[in-house]
Amino acid sequence: MEINNICCIGAGYVGGPTMAVIAQKCPEIKVTVVDINEKRIADWNDEDVENIPIYEPGLSEIVAEARDRNLFFSTDVDAAIDKADMIFISVNTPTKTYGIGKGMAADLKYIELCARQIARVSTSDKIVVEKSTLPVRTAEALKNILDNTGNGVNYQILSNPEFLAEGTAVADLMNPDRVLIGGDIETDNGQEAVQALVDVYAHWVPKDQILTTNVWSSELSKLTANAFLAQRVSSINAMSELCEKTGADVNEVAKAVGMDSRIGSKFLQSSVGFGGSCFQKDILNLVYIAKSFGLEEVADYWEQVIIMNDHQKRRFAANIVKTLYNTVSGKKIAILGWAFKKDTNDTRESAAIYVVDYLLNEQAEVVVYDPKVKPEQIYADLDYLNTRSEKENRDRVTVLNTPYEACEEAHAVAVLTEWDEFKDYNWSKIYDDMLKPAFLFDGRRLLDGKKKKEMGFEYYAIGS
Repeated sequence: MEINNICCIGAGYVGGPTMAVIAQKCPEIKVTVVDINEKRIADWNDEDVENIPIYEPGLSEIVAEARDRNLFFSTDVDAAIDKADMIFISVNTPTKTYGIGKGMAADLKYIELCARQIARVSTSDKIVVEKSTLPVRTAEALKNILDNTGNGVNYQILSNPEFLAEGTAVADLMNPDRVLIGGDIETDNGQEAVQALVDVYAHWVPKDQILTTNVWSSELSKLTANAFLAQRVSSINAMSELCEKTGADVNEVAKAVGMDSRIGSKFLQSSVGFGGSCFQKDILNLVYIAKSFGLEEVADYWEQVIIMNDHQKRRFAANIVKTLYNTVSGKKIAILGWAFKKDTNDTRESAAIYVVDYLLNEQAEVVVYDPKVKPEQIYADLDYLNTRSEKENRDRVTVLNTPYEACEEAHAVAVLTEWDEFKDYNWSKIYDDMLKPAFLFDGRRLLDGKKKKEMGFEYYAIGS
């Protein structure tokens, strides 16, 4: 089966970069990314590729090369679906905020809407690829909707979960550890569909790094991978609190543990907590699935990873209050970094949101600087919590364009994203411009604590 035309529904953090790389690597395939969000599509089509809506190192250059050659961004969803041989579904699957499974289960309403739109529009056979992170057996629901439309179109459903790390998404797409494709490998038509997607990736990925499984294993593998990674972060963060009480240094502990070949060194960096669109959502989904099968011990085990992560954010914020003489009321606290990690403008579940919310509850005056996150996103993140009115968030939180202005006359500075540029700032100037004593809280263990103390800072880092 030859693929000439690909459509991706969803122009977000997964769909946009993935399709850009596929278009670059497969110039003979027309790739169209569609979304009903007109502003987002307009931003993807901006003449200045530096203005595309997603910041990832290297992405703008790829879009510049492929756009209007074989990469297109459009709001005409129906037309793109109709012409496509293969359709990627890459829409949001947030945690439910209502009804059965509230706070844990994945909300699949956007997935179902996509399936019904594909069924309504399609006039020729399609391969439909799940790219969104989905609970196990979602493919079964998709196939049920698509196969019962009565229009004679045949569908094959594949699961192709993404394993991108934001900030390194382009590198991850160019040189993936593995590409996982799940399908109906028991039938000839299913095998043919799987092979069609294998052939797309084989343009640049070695075939021994392309794994094929049944669709259920593929879906569960994505949730499992994210759960294991998040578990490592919560594990080292749990030890960071013990380090602080005993005089150990969590970096030294992590290095000693990471040199064990059975454990390895990755994801052992203690911090204020993990964020991002996937870890918390996927673990909560895993917890819900386990509970739905009556596996209470399994659910409790994975839920503890989330509990530890929430605790890490709360105790970091509480330590700021405690250190500033048990009150931050009316005090200026400068926040450096709002994105959930460096080299991305994604703020979903960022630790900064929850730390600042805690400080605002303590009546602090908060000033924020992030090199890539826009003010409207920062305010939207705080408004989403519904802790206080939109007006109060804007009255008490100021977003500034330079770090030096943000830190001027601050009682304390908190580093909440590990942006490399933060290491290179003129910290002597920052110290001179702050109120004394000048408190510096390093939530990412990014800075040289010894040098900062020599400058005069009251320096605090997680895990030491």
